[in-house]
Amino acid sequence: MLTPVPDDDGAPFWEFAARGELRVQTCTGCAEPRFPPRPCCPHCQSFAGEWRPASGRGRIWSFVVPHPPLLPAYAAHAPRYNVVVVELADAPRIRLVGNVVAGPGAPIDSVDPARLRIGAPVRAVFGDDGLPRWVLERP
Repeated sequence: MLTPVPDDDGAPFWEFAARGELRVQTCTGCAEPRFPPRPCCPHCQSFAGEWRPASGRGRIWSFVVPHPPLLPAYAAHAPRYNVVVVELADAPRIRLVGNVVAGPGAPIDSVDPARLRIGAPVRAVFGDDGLPRWVLERP
């Protein structure tokens, strides 16, 4: 599976995720959340920012079931794994890419793709690898 390669701006996101926390970089000048992480706020051009906790709740904004798999490392999971774009409930302009899984540490093919719907409520979970993934709120 893929592992993140953090840059200086995104490293805090992955450090928090490794501890099971979902945090979003937020401008301290205008309070606008921003993702992907970057040094300057695209709204007010301030360089001041902090990492604020997010609720971890969201909704499926979009999803795909890759046929064939996007990368060779995922071949064993195809065509049963999903790739979702989740819109965060407390920061609707922030959308994160991940997978819907049955629970923390579950494999990326642990949820039948037929159960996924645009708008379905999800919440973030973290496995041993520190990657944020999503579980359906109403399984």
